[in-house]
Amino acid sequence: MSPGPHPAAVEALDALVASGASLAVAESLTGGRVAAALTAVPGASRVVRGAVVSYATEVKVDVLGVPAEVVEHDGVVSAACAEAMARGAARLLGATHAVATTGVAGPDRQEGKPVGTVFVGLLTPAGVRSERLDLAAAGDRAGIQEATVEAALRLLLAAAREDPRH
Repeated sequence: MSPGPHPAAVEALDALVASGASLAVAESLTGGRVAAALTAVPGASRVVRGAVVSYATEVKVDVLGVPAEVVEHDGVVSAACAEAMARGAARLLGATHAVATTGVAGPDRQEGKPVGTVFVGLLTPAGVRSERLDLAAAGDRAGIQEATVEAALRLLLAAAREDPRH
């Protein structure tokens, strides 16, 4: 028996529905887990437009429109990449809001950044922002991925509650 939908996903989707918003998701290190948590909520289709799992750098650039300059100068494990992923997902899927995840789940460093370095990008009608997370204490790859999902849902919930339309 499953424990049911994630409480933060339920609350975030309820707040987004109340404000008439729509949501897109772009994921890298979480491999679709954020979208899965959101779509586990009954009625998620009222808000969730879709998701892109952009594991490969080329997909970030070619599908989501992450500028090549961002990849070259900041890397894919960066605030700039997370924000560009969120912008691209919103544009591609026609959403008012977007959440994006990128980072290092391990087992090895990436772009010189240690395992557990994660960025969550968030686009709302008010603009785009990101948060850097240090999730090394979350443990192994699965733990880092799960902690990233938790953080992304909490950030999305906070943004949905801030929306002046609701």
